[in-house]
Amino acid sequence: MPEITVRPPDSIYRVTGEIENGTFHGRWHFFFDEYHDPRHMNFGTLRVFNDDTLSPGAVWPLHPHREIEVVTYCAAGEFRHADQRGKGGILRKGWVQHTTVGKGMMHSEINNSKTSPMRFIQMWFMPSVHGLEPSVQQRKVEIGERTDLLLPLVSMRHSTALFIHADAEVYSCFIRGKSSVKHNIKKGRGVYLYVIEGEGVTANGHTIPALGAAEAIGALALTITGLGDSELLLVDVLLV
Repeated sequence: MPEITVRPPDSIYRVTGEIENGTFHGRWHFFFDEYHDPRHMNFGTLRVFNDDTLSPGAVWPLHPHREIEVVTYCAAGEFRHADQRGKGGILRKGWVQHTTVGKGMMHSEINNSKTSPMRFIQMWFMPSVHGLEPSVQQRKVEIGERTDLLLPLVSMRHSTALFIHADAEVYSCFIRGKSSVKHNIKKGRGVYLYVIEGEGVTANGHTIPALGAAEAIGALALTITGLGDSELLLVDVLLV
């Protein structure tokens, strides 16, 4: 049976710590590092959903990963990615990057600004194919491209999106005022909706404030309406 569950902002785990050259503040939605909650281990193929802010010049040092598909969305400031070869890319607000970790790689996340904080949302997905060579791709997205529509950023089905080796789709949207967007959830799939900033939205009558999230499962037509200008991410995944 279709169901929508709202996660208020104060229900999402928050953490602050020191990293190289500065500090970070995180909002971690699913089991990660020191955060362990059996109610929130993952959501379908979505394994990690972290909203992190790094202080000016701060660096998350090189660390290893294997067999995950990573999507990084820059929510504010200037994000820089680097791997063990020194390769990576820079993201600005609204831009997106997809990394196939595959057989394994070392990478770091960096605040490219020495004067302003940087906020990024990183999502990890369970891969549908294993043993791939590591790769990185990214896309510039301007606000007009995602205004009052759900723009597919990463998908294994949408030809205009960055391709991901996981049964998942990531959309971004800037809702102006009280505009609405719609998304149909198919049987056996679910949607994770996160309001990055703004006045908040309603989803089929359920209110989701800024920094709040909602899980929607089951076959249903989802209508998202702004309570005022709002930025959001919508993740559509296979439920596993």
